[in-house]
Amino acid sequence: MPTSSKTRTPGRLRRTIIASSLAVTLAAGGTTAWALDRFVVEKVEISNVSAYEAEQTTATGTPSGSSSGTTSGSDAASGTTSADVLTDTSYASADSSIDISTVVTGSGDETVTYYVADVDLTDATTLRSAFAEDSFGENITDTTSAIAEDNDAIFAINGDYYGFRDTGIVIRNGVVYRDDGAREGLAFYTDGTVEVYDETATTADQLVADGVWNTLSFGPSLLDASEIAEGIEDIEVDTNFGNHSIQGEQPRTAIGVIDENHLVFVVVDGRSDGYSDGVTMTELAGILQGLGATTAYNIDGGGSSTMYFDGELVNNPLGRGEERATSDILYIGQ
Repeated sequence: MPTSSKTRTPGRLRRTIIASSLAVTLAAGGTTAWALDRFVVEKVEISNVSAYEAEQTTATGTPSGSSSGTTSGSDAASGTTSADVLTDTSYASADSSIDISTVVTGSGDETVTYYVADVDLTDATTLRSAFAEDSFGENITDTTSAIAEDNDAIFAINGDYYGFRDTGIVIRNGVVYRDDGAREGLAFYTDGTVEVYDETATTADQLVADGVWNTLSFGPSLLDASEIAEGIEDIEVDTNFGNHSIQGEQPRTAIGVIDENHLVFVVVDGRSDGYSDGVTMTELAGILQGLGATTAYNIDGGGSSTMYFDGELVNNPLGRGEERATSDILYIGQ
């Protein structure tokens, strides 16, 4: 699995650098304040999310899920328990099993490289979410690897980059953070089912009452009853400046549902001739279909597309091993 030898720039420092650059670049144009506020300035709504979730789950009786930092009979070096089985590409515990494979298709400039994590869970709440800097709000970011390390994750992928926008339903680890339905979302239930749903036809409170554990708000849905969804090449996830379309051959991240508590996570690298060109939305749907998924959902891609396992990057973002900061991850603790 490729790893980056570069020193990671802390998320807050990186944002400070970007803010300074934007200020210099846009000062003459009169749009500096707007651009900084929209894309850079942190809007922290909830700090210390870990404590907030603990308070909320205690008050509501929502399942607390797996404890990522607690082990019994643990190996001090790896954080795994004596009953866990860990290899370079797999992990098995009482709560989950993870098998990671690499697929290379095509040749030359048409080469596509992608990574598949086949995940079986015994408890759906083992799959958790975490926010960058343990804070909820807009423009709060860090790399997938850094967020994973902060949460003792054995496995993680980038999330939906909820912090780029102020719409969508955001439920994480059974707790409601945002209730502003805008698009097609993906809901993970505590009973192990995962469904695509219309955010505008329900509320966050109703979803939690129905047993939803996590939601993602990006899209589009890729498969409909195992068939490739129509019109997915024309969908725009957002209409706001800077994120209009997701068309063409791109690095991508997607989640597929095989059965209850059986998921596949796919990360496709791209924008790197000879290593991986990326895929279209239809090609991504085909990959998930070929893996046996009946439902599949696209989430944030591009430089954010990242898979992490046992302390290392699995994929090679943009062919350079450099992660782009994101707002959130889905992960399994060790």
